[in-house]
Amino acid sequence: MRQVSQYADLDGRVVADVGGGPGYFAREFRAAGARAVCLDTNRGELAVLGHPGPGSALGSALRLPLATGAVDVCFSSNVLEHVADWAAMLAEMVRVTKPGGVVFVSFTNWLSPWGGHETSPWHYLGGDRAARRYQRRHGRPPKNRYGTSLFPVSVAAVLAWARAAPGAVLVDAVPRYLPGWTRPLLRVPVLREFLTWNLLLVLRRTS
Repeated sequence: MRQVSQYADLDGRVVADVGGGPGYFAREFRAAGARAVCLDTNRGELAVLGHPGPGSALGSALRLPLATGAVDVCFSSNVLEHVADWAAMLAEMVRVTKPGGVVFVSFTNWLSPWGGHETSPWHYLGGDRAARRYQRRHGRPPKNRYGTSLFPVSVAAVLAWARAAPGAVLVDAVPRYLPGWTRPLLRVPVLREFLTWNLLLVLRRTS
């Protein structure tokens, strides 16, 4: 909440948490005075803590069940790497945000030390190979299946998209889990892919 409130006033605002699962973030948004809706494509994720509460809805991040310009803040934490078409997800987040509103999205980039999630660091040898190694070692496939529910997303590609995003301007880009002084890493090609760990993008809807 502290991170989001640097870019948007939450009190009385409408917030969408895209890929919010059990609604941890949505509850915090409500505690901060926002009206929050938690969206997820997986009914099981929505029900992790019991029956999904009011403000929960099933829906794909690639086609959000929200009207254009419906929310003041569109939020997503560590979901982008789990969709096959990350650019479509970002475009949808911009679409449902009203002019002047904020899109706040973070993701784990593929070449970071945790890019393979539970298969890390073996993803550096290839996603399929890392998944096979995980299954041999644990006797079950990883939850995050490479090519099915986990996809390689690069800092360079997402930054390029954000800088030219239709209907939005890039307000900020920062390594989410690292100190503020690491911001210049994002200007160094290749190195940023390995050292950023998790990229936070903030966009503002313009029209």
